[in-house]
Amino acid sequence: MTTLRIGTRASALALAQAQLFARSVVTADPSITCRLVPITTTGDRILDRPLTEVGGKGLFVRELDRALAAGEVDVTVHSCKDLPMDTPAVLPLVAFSAREDPRDAVVLPAGVDATAPGFDLEAYLRESEAPVGCSSQRRQLQLAGVFGGVRVESVRGNVNTRLAKLDAGEYSALLLAAAGLERLGLAERIARRLSVSEMLPAAGQGIIVAQARLGSDASWAQSFDCPSSRACALAERAFVRALDGGCTKPCAAYATYDASTGGVALTGMYASDDATSVAYGARELGADDIESGAAALAVEVRSDANRG
Repeated sequence: MTTLRIGTRASALALAQAQLFARSVVTADPSITCRLVPITTTGDRILDRPLTEVGGKGLFVRELDRALAAGEVDVTVHSCKDLPMDTPAVLPLVAFSAREDPRDAVVLPAGVDATAPGFDLEAYLRESEAPVGCSSQRRQLQLAGVFGGVRVESVRGNVNTRLAKLDAGEYSALLLAAAGLERLGLAERIARRLSVSEMLPAAGQGIIVAQARLGSDASWAQSFDCPSSRACALAERAFVRALDGGCTKPCAAYATYDASTGGVALTGMYASDDATSVAYGARELGADDIESGAAALAVEVRSDANRG
């Protein structure tokens, strides 16, 4: 019997994702047992400042990377959208889950019924004294095109912490990833799912990714890995990586897989250096040039954004 030690952040969502991974591995190979190893990261401890001010997405993986490199765990499991675009070569990404809903979702306070006759979500958000809670620059920028004139303020903490703040009246609504809410069994809290044309998702949104040590036995990864998700995630991540990782400026990327060619159709978004102009671009990428083509598209979109 082989025991697979799974490193994960200690939040409810991270644990739920690690459990999904564990169930997939054990179902494919019952000779494997899985043990979750929760790890509290720097990003989980620093909640009073935006991530862009304190180090970006890397704050959520530093301790996980250390534990994996030191052999304290055999694999780490992440939300792909929260993983930095550059990962250590000695800690390769070995499996990408099938993608769940990639869209962003509007969540309202408990007791506010978006399905009630005559309810107007846009009017509700504009007229509310409380702001919309959203820390992502990508979401903040695109929200203006969906609900113009809505006030937005940063909100940090895990999903349940944010929901508690919402229900306490601190915010009129939250913007969260639909997939995360579904994994937590909270899909009923979603008032509206924003289409990818309204709000382009973060790179990798809806995908869970597993990371292992270079040279270790990762045969278990085959049962979890989804080739179409892998292709889409690699394209999206390459787009953002070419824009210096998207740590300080809003950017987004979303790809769909073409089973007939093995390539993807990629759409990307980037804001100008002064954040006053936003540009979008799209390109069909062949199976042999997914990452290089995505990087080339990023150069085009950045140029378009900075031209205004």
